[in-house]
Amino acid sequence: MHDPVPRLPSLLEAVLSVGTDLELRATLQHIVDAAAELTEARYAALDMTDPGRDGLRGIRTAERPEPPAPRESPEPPESPGPPEPSELVVPIHVDDEVFGDLRLAGKHDGPFTDEDEQLVRVLATQAGIAIGNARLYETARQRERWIEGAAAVTTALLSGESAADALMTVAERARRLAGASAGVILQPTGDGGMEIVTASTLDDPGDIIGTVIEPGSPLLEQLLGGEPVFIDDTATDPRMTTHVRHRFGPSMMLPLQAGGRLLGTLALPRRRGGRPYTAVERLLATQFASQAALALVHAEDQHSRERLAVYEDRDRIARDLHDLVVQRLFATGMMLESTQRRSAGTGDTDKDVHAMLGRAVDELQSTIQEVRTAIFALQQPPADAPTTFRGRVLREAAGAAAVLGFHPSTRFTGAVENRLAEPVAGRLLTALRRALAAASRRAGVSRVEITVDVTAPLPDGRPGVRLTVFDDGGAGTTVTWQSPL
Repeated sequence: MHDPVPRLPSLLEAVLSVGTDLELRATLQHIVDAAAELTEARYAALDMTDPGRDGLRGIRTAERPEPPAPRESPEPPESPGPPEPSELVVPIHVDDEVFGDLRLAGKHDGPFTDEDEQLVRVLATQAGIAIGNARLYETARQRERWIEGAAAVTTALLSGESAADALMTVAERARRLAGASAGVILQPTGDGGMEIVTASTLDDPGDIIGTVIEPGSPLLEQLLGGEPVFIDDTATDPRMTTHVRHRFGPSMMLPLQAGGRLLGTLALPRRRGGRPYTAVERLLATQFASQAALALVHAEDQHSRERLAVYEDRDRIARDLHDLVVQRLFATGMMLESTQRRSAGTGDTDKDVHAMLGRAVDELQSTIQEVRTAIFALQQPPADAPTTFRGRVLREAAGAAAVLGFHPSTRFTGAVENRLAEPVAGRLLTALRRALAAASRRAGVSRVEITVDVTAPLPDGRPGVRLTVFDDGGAGTTVTWQSPL
């Protein structure tokens, strides 16, 4: 039998060692190593009652080498007593719950004694306290990381990112925080399914984006209802039906929902064989998804307010142009026309003046038409595809400006919106696109004029539309296209 008193320093050293590290895995390893050292056991392991709670597997110590055989003692052996256990099992309690069993085996000098058990039980008591502290520390660290991540996402989203970039920011940050293999966002489809629209992965996400959960899947009712779904193994769960499920293991599918509005679902799958998500990780990820959804809604509202401010500013500029510039130009043009009529009958000496006045009137009329076109362009949504014919022509002109280096002038004659309809409008836009492309390839082009006239009749007298595209490259090139209305 061992005297426990000589081993008291070793016990104190072991008790102190288990509390030297606040990281949970390191704390558990200290406990196992200290127990093996204290009892001189060759094998030591800590089998946890609920490994999924902390996301850890069983902790074991390395096999200790067999010490050399002791020399023969001159004292006679003691009389045999009851057999001692060859394995020592001591439970570790944390907050009145059994955390796991500390198992020791392979003591080199015989079976474990009662003194060994007493020492290990003292160690197990201290271990329970150390594990509780490590859990609190780990939870605090996790909360801090997730809170910082949510704040970073909110800041990024409110900085003016596009909708696609905003979703990628959420997916990427969540993947890193969760230690997941992928971070994907699904959004509802028109036929009642859900489609992956954004994916952040360690590998190429090309075959993941566009993956659809078809209507009828058991998961859809929960996902579309805004409920979180936790999956132990994506590859084997019968509810998963997508073609990419075989590469993933544990997963969380969390609703992106704010104000009763479901924006989509954030899925965070880990690789096959990865450790399961703990209860704390599930809670923190769910809170992160709620915060991210709120940030997405605020970012969308902010973007809408900014767009509204732009539209209001454009309307103000258009009103100012119309009320001030156009009226002044129109008044000047009328004065010039009156002067031209008066000078028409004064004789040959004023022919040059008469011609100059004619050119001035033409230029003013052209300027008025271009200002009106600019007013209409200001009233078009800058980011959305135009729905009116005028807007579509202006969009083609703006696209050509990026290649030409200047903006073509555009004029409309007649009620183009009322008289010009599909498919004639589509054919005209195709002809305009070709003419602008040809002009951009010619050398020396510094001016391009586009005219759409729905008052010009065809040679056979039928009403028609005429498109004229003039550029000053070389000797000047004019492209004319016409079609019956």
